[in-house]
Amino acid sequence: MLRCLIIGGGAAGFFAAITCAVTHPHTQVILIEAGRNPLTKVKISGGGRCNVTHHCFDPAQLVQFYPRGGKVLRGCFTRFQPKDTVAWFESHGVKLKTESDGRMFPITDDSQTIIDCLMKVARDADVILRTGTPVKSVRREEGYFEVTLKTNEVIPCDRVLIATGSNPSGYRWAKELGHTIETPVPSLFTFNIRDSRLKDLAGVSVDNVSLRLSHSGKIKLEQNGALLITHWGISGPGVLKLSAWGARILQENRYQMPLIINWLPEYNSESLRQEVLKTKEQYSKRKIYRFCPFNLPKRLWQRLLSLTGINEDSPWADLSKKALNQLVQELNQGVYQIEGKGVFKEEFVTCGGVRLKEVDFKTMESKVCPGLFFAGEVLDIDGVTGGFNFQSAWTTAWLAGQNMGKLIS
Repeated sequence: MLRCLIIGGGAAGFFAAITCAVTHPHTQVILIEAGRNPLTKVKISGGGRCNVTHHCFDPAQLVQFYPRGGKVLRGCFTRFQPKDTVAWFESHGVKLKTESDGRMFPITDDSQTIIDCLMKVARDADVILRTGTPVKSVRREEGYFEVTLKTNEVIPCDRVLIATGSNPSGYRWAKELGHTIETPVPSLFTFNIRDSRLKDLAGVSVDNVSLRLSHSGKIKLEQNGALLITHWGISGPGVLKLSAWGARILQENRYQMPLIINWLPEYNSESLRQEVLKTKEQYSKRKIYRFCPFNLPKRLWQRLLSLTGINEDSPWADLSKKALNQLVQELNQGVYQIEGKGVFKEEFVTCGGVRLKEVDFKTMESKVCPGLFFAGEVLDIDGVTGGFNFQSAWTTAWLAGQNMGKLIS
């Protein structure tokens, strides 16, 4: 009997174990998890609801949500994509629902539903689950592997899958088995910004802003999306996207960079100026503080006005050229200083991991160590928030499970 050992009891590890056991009944599948409780990230994800996947069923579109790994995932998604994830869970009694932003959750709004499903299917497939079982080392011998536990128990096996997420141990074993590790750095985080313009505005949100990272006077990266002002700076989907795509450049600059915020990305400087002048002409008697011609929160509008020195009782007719220029500048290209990264509590994603060129993405098998497989976040793959990281875990795990149990002809 072929013995397949999977290290890591998260989403990728469980899905690979189940796929392998169901697809290849001749295999003995052992799933090892260091912690007492498996699937802990599934438990806390999506605020405890588990954002299982995203309602994007076109692989070409789907890969655009991955700052790293999109290119290799294109082919993978033609074999197992969100539509297949939805079908798989529904076939095991778990229905998913789609929210307005495309995120998909179990209709129970409870991550325990997903955990119970994976545990039951693994049990029914005769997957041997060992929790509270830390691994000490993984060695390649002639034609097989030896996995040594912290207790010094040695488990010989034919195939090994590393699905340890961003745990440093997984990177270490991969490196010892011949792989290159792209330096892991955080992705998906908020920005710490201490700026008087944002003070006391915590809770104010804007549906769509343009965010640009600047370095040495040059724009390095731009993302659009919703922004939320917080007690420590800014958060929201737009910020998280920018932090994901800019993970490396932000880390290289020690999370201290100028950030240019365009609160009204539908306008450029000139079109915004014309709109303000039109408002000045058409609504000359209205108070500037009380009449905002743009879709901006009142508190934010009034805060930006206060920077221009405009009196609270001033009508639009009194708007001076100097104040107009300052207002356009603040609305269109206000410069803020990022002073560090915050923590995005619902998800913690890492940029970096096993170098993608060293893995065969048709099978998820290592190109440098036959019989070794990878799935999930241990690879240098990461997506933006919205269910994309779970989807890459389901997909790579499914491919690994399909292939690691195959008998060598």
